[in-house]
Amino acid sequence: MNRITDFDTLRRAMADNAEQPEGPARNARAEQLLAEAEKLNVPLAVIEALGHQLKVYNYSSEKDKMFVPFARLLRMWDERPGDFDEYETHSLHWVFKWMSAGMLDQPHIPLAAIEKWLGEMEHRYRLAGHSERAVRSAEFSVAAHTGDLDRAERAYAAWLTADRDSMADCHACELHGQGWWQTQRGADAEALDLWAPVLDGEFTCAHEPHTVLAASLAPLLRLGRLDEARAHHLRGFRLVRPMESMRAAYADHVEFCALSGNEARGLELLAERPAYFTDTGHPRSQLEFMCVVTLLMDRLTELGLGGRQVPGPAGRVWTARELAAHARAEALGLAARFDQRNGTPYVSERARARMERRPLVDRLSLGIRAERLPRTVRPAQPVPAAPVAAPPAGGADAPGLAALLAEARRLSDGLEPNAVEAWAAVSRASEGVELDPRARAEIADHRAMDLGPEGAELFERAAELYAEADDPGEALAARTRAAYVRALGGQVAEAVHAVAEPYDRVLGLYAEGTTGVRQTASVLMGRARILMRRVQDADDAAQGPESGAAPHGAPDGTEPDHDAPETGGPASGAGRDTVLAEAGAAAREVLALVEGHAGDDVRLASRAAEARAMLAELAVHHGDLEAAAELFARASGAYVDAGLPWFAVEYEARLAGLAHHLGDTAEAERALKAALEHGGPQLEATGRAQLHLQLAEVLGTRDLSAEAAEHALEAAHWADEAGGGPTFGAWARHLLGGFLLRQGRCAEAAEVLESALLDLTVETHGDGAIVQTQWWLGDCLSELGEHRASAERRLQAAEIARHWPEQHDHATLAHLAAESLGHAGLPAEADRAYARAGDLWRSLGNVHGLVRSLRGRAWLALGAEDSADTARELMTLALRECESALNAASDEETRQRLTAELGHTHRQFGDLLARSSAEDAGDGSIQAAFAEALSEVAEAVEVFATLGYEAVHSRTGAELAAGWLASDLGRSAEAAARARAVLTAYEDAEDGDDEARARRAEAEQLLRVAREQEDR
Repeated sequence: MNRITDFDTLRRAMADNAEQPEGPARNARAEQLLAEAEKLNVPLAVIEALGHQLKVYNYSSEKDKMFVPFARLLRMWDERPGDFDEYETHSLHWVFKWMSAGMLDQPHIPLAAIEKWLGEMEHRYRLAGHSERAVRSAEFSVAAHTGDLDRAERAYAAWLTADRDSMADCHACELHGQGWWQTQRGADAEALDLWAPVLDGEFTCAHEPHTVLAASLAPLLRLGRLDEARAHHLRGFRLVRPMESMRAAYADHVEFCALSGNEARGLELLAERPAYFTDTGHPRSQLEFMCVVTLLMDRLTELGLGGRQVPGPAGRVWTARELAAHARAEALGLAARFDQRNGTPYVSERARARMERRPLVDRLSLGIRAERLPRTVRPAQPVPAAPVAAPPAGGADAPGLAALLAEARRLSDGLEPNAVEAWAAVSRASEGVELDPRARAEIADHRAMDLGPEGAELFERAAELYAEADDPGEALAARTRAAYVRALGGQVAEAVHAVAEPYDRVLGLYAEGTTGVRQTASVLMGRARILMRRVQDADDAAQGPESGAAPHGAPDGTEPDHDAPETGGPASGAGRDTVLAEAGAAAREVLALVEGHAGDDVRLASRAAEARAMLAELAVHHGDLEAAAELFARASGAYVDAGLPWFAVEYEARLAGLAHHLGDTAEAERALKAALEHGGPQLEATGRAQLHLQLAEVLGTRDLSAEAAEHALEAAHWADEAGGGPTFGAWARHLLGGFLLRQGRCAEAAEVLESALLDLTVETHGDGAIVQTQWWLGDCLSELGEHRASAERRLQAAEIARHWPEQHDHATLAHLAAESLGHAGLPAEADRAYARAGDLWRSLGNVHGLVRSLRGRAWLALGAEDSADTARELMTLALRECESALNAASDEETRQRLTAELGHTHRQFGDLLARSSAEDAGDGSIQAAFAEALSEVAEAVEVFATLGYEAVHSRTGAELAAGWLASDLGRSAEAAARARAVLTAYEDAEDGDDEARARRAEAEQLLRVAREQEDR
């Protein structure tokens, strides 16, 4: 730590301390600097040190320490106002507002003292000639806090009508307070309208838009503007996270999590700020924080998680139920202290109301990784399942069981999704009841369907019961289902053999007229499925466009065979042609049987649709993707026409994969949206996630970033619901972050990408995904001004890319990291990164990258002490590399690009030379530097001129720079000539060309300056 020896050193030390993170360490340093200031025997030094101390206390959790330094400052002002300069005089009056708010936030300060202080503030502002706007704003705060709403309304109106002057809060802070008041009056939409200029970045300050983003969360949820609420949370939390003084805004984000079904996210936020539980320097924000802790813990308890361990005050382990009781007691205790001071119950009433708020959204997906908490035990208005009463005596004819049996048969005939569950209810209700063989066969059949590959023996038992019920066709169908589930278990050859007899027999029965088309079709379809499974076994090495959807149940409840190869590659192994031909013949045989017979029979209609889907799969195997797409479309349409849209999901997804493979992204988009629509509530979480993910990728290739982001968000949500967060959920977050970045929503994108990186792995997602995510994140952080963090991300990505055979990405990332390091104030590290990038660009033969890396190093060198010569050498080398490449260029396009690069290098060289002269150098030295700079910029003008109108903006920019240099050198005629050249260049420019309009305005200004020089 440098010793403070003079006023300038003190000021530099205070400036350095002001840049440090908020917290006790910064406050302690401010206290040390005050002690050092007192040793200098300079009154203004003490005044400035006290002002610095006031500021760091205000922006920390130790706000209660503000009053002592302010009282001292006020005493010094009253005794010797001449010791204060203009800035410190303004600052003293400015922090009156901090004192009034600060007193209000401390319940031990009597209300009478606050009112007296308000009068003192009004008196001193009047003496200083200031408007009463800030005074009325402070009065409004007092009245609103104590619950004196009539006075608050009067003060609010007086605040808004008073003139704005230098003592008024900044526009951003004023709009925050005004919007807050609207929310207290129930006018959420009006509040958001008031906040719009702050949210849009028109007005900002040290704490805005941080607090407005936080305050807007609950109103947005209440208004149902969920996308905005999500965005404000992601963007706003990133702003408040590093700022210790923003506990109240932090509490708003915790509350948002509790009200939007993101309780796990709320717990993560509490874990990040353990000191917020115990910091006592600002009781009002402590009260707000404890209220939302209570709210969140009560929500967890309602979810049945009261015994869950949660973050809480240090020193012990807390459960949600225990922390709820503790936080409630703390909050009500603090509220009671305020109420005792204020003489009203208002603070306690508001605290209780906040703790008792109810969720506004069941589950709002945020797109970021968070632990999934169970949501099925939520007790709000449970709907009890209708009990299945034990059937009365009377066997199968008992009314209760008869109704269940009739309903199960109706659902089965209609191929409804919940038919298996209905048969399970029949099975439970029939325990101890004697049923006829037909009913017992159906129960066994559907129980077997629910077991999948484990149901083969039960299918065989169902076949026996069907035979006993004198239905030989259905018995053969059950035996076929037994064979098929064995094929699903890997016994394909055995299944082919087992199905041969039922197939032959059912054809004979059908020819005799002793079984129907439905039973015959069931056997033929079962055989076709088994033969399709054999195709899959013969083609296990093939690859192709993936469907992206999870398998759905076949129309009869058994698993369909839709896992066949998805490529135009040939089936491998012996007998390929035979395998494909037999499967195709089997599918066509089903079609030949059922077409013309289906009518209103949805079972037969579904057989025809599935058979066409099989032919589509076989067309894929034959490499005829267009025919396959057409057949999948017909299969899907047939299911929809039959009133079975949930069976169309699989085929729409397959069609989407083929369309994407064929380059028809519009058709892929249509098919995926149709799949989501057809699946409806029947679509399981995994399938829904995969469909949304595939749709996001398709939309992304069409540059529909906003819509793509919506589907990536849905994919992330459903992946988490399915337990796939670390796998395809991470990939969805990766895509979502990229789509948000494309839209310029960098803060949201950064949160999502950081979340994705927690789960992305080389083994699951590939190192390319990790590099791209780090790259995108680096871009986001750069846009947000977090340059050191941006450099870290870019360097991490570059380190992975360093091992790739193709080095262009490595070079680009190294170059970007150098830019970030330079912006972060790390010139030595930046120079090394630029040098590394330059070597890579040279090895790749990329002259543009090499030249730009040399220019970057030159600018860094200029900022270093006694390195102007190095900067010149680097810029000269950049010119030489560019000229050499231009001379060797073999085609016109390359020459054009290199010519533009040469022009930019001359322009930057001129700018560098102009800035290279020290401010304290002699006039001769400055003049020489400007003359040399003018020569380089003039050269840039000539180079850009050779490119014609395509480079007009570059040329006129250089022309104007040359004109200003000429003016500085006293060459008014040259300056005027260059200004006129710019005006001539834009004579035919369109009125809507903003760049041309700005250049013309600057040229006219330069021309006026030149004329004034000539007149002198």
